[in-house]
Amino acid sequence: MEQRRNILKGLAGAAVLWSAGAARAQTGFSSRRITVTARGQGPDVILIPGLASTAEVWRGAADRLAGRRRLHLVSVRGFGDLAPQDNASGAVMAAAAQEVRRYINAHRLDQPAIIGHSMGGQIGLRVAADAGRRVGRVMVVDSSPFFPALISPRATVGDVEPIAQLAYQAIQFLGDEALRMRGREMGLELGGATDAVFGTMGWQGGDRRVLAQALYEVMTVDLRRRLPDITAPVTVVYGWSADQTSPRSRTDSLFRGAYARLRTPATFERIEGAEHMVMIDQPSRFMAAVERFLG
Repeated sequence: MEQRRNILKGLAGAAVLWSAGAARAQTGFSSRRITVTARGQGPDVILIPGLASTAEVWRGAADRLAGRRRLHLVSVRGFGDLAPQDNASGAVMAAAAQEVRRYINAHRLDQPAIIGHSMGGQIGLRVAADAGRRVGRVMVVDSSPFFPALISPRATVGDVEPIAQLAYQAIQFLGDEALRMRGREMGLELGGATDAVFGTMGWQGGDRRVLAQALYEVMTVDLRRRLPDITAPVTVVYGWSADQTSPRSRTDSLFRGAYARLRTPATFERIEGAEHMVMIDQPSRFMAAVERFLG
């Protein structure tokens, strides 16, 4: 965990230099919900980061893919150093998904592949469900259509709502560091779900209201009913452990159950030795899965 945090800090420190290069590839797309920069040439791939992360988390993958793919790197406003603009009020994920779909249409992207991590995976699922055959394929990275079900398969939105409210208030009034410290005290009804979520987020910070709202949505939004609307093939990548004492040893059945409602069965790629930040925890194994996904 400490190593991952150091890597994330390093990414944040390199963000200015990398962003300066990316700025030369601005897409001309204007949105008050997301930003998008483009790199490389070839078939289109959209990369969407997770909660409290920016496109910087994809830097390693982007550097390896840019020579063969045209990458569209999305960041949600209000995460990292981005001003929240319209994300300062209202729902975050649905609006971000709508803007990604608008970007696809505005640039006439030809069946782009979408790769989304965590919350970004949920955004990718929304885009695929709404865009139909405009999306070519989807990879979700350690992401579930309903996150609480990964902790307690029988969990419902009603079960997690009080915990999500506490999380929202904790970020709004205590800040994310206090939220991490108190994570173990909350969510006992779901077997420590809150601690499991907060312990693996890899927070990069951002606007407190956007963080609070986005986390509330991640904990309460149930997209399982939208899975039958997705026509694109879906690949699910997740961290796994052979250690039977680790919660990660049980992820196979949990992720397979989470995506059971897809009209076409998903492809599952478990990455041994990875936790939530798969692309940072095991970059080589992750890239091998990406190469198989992109064909």
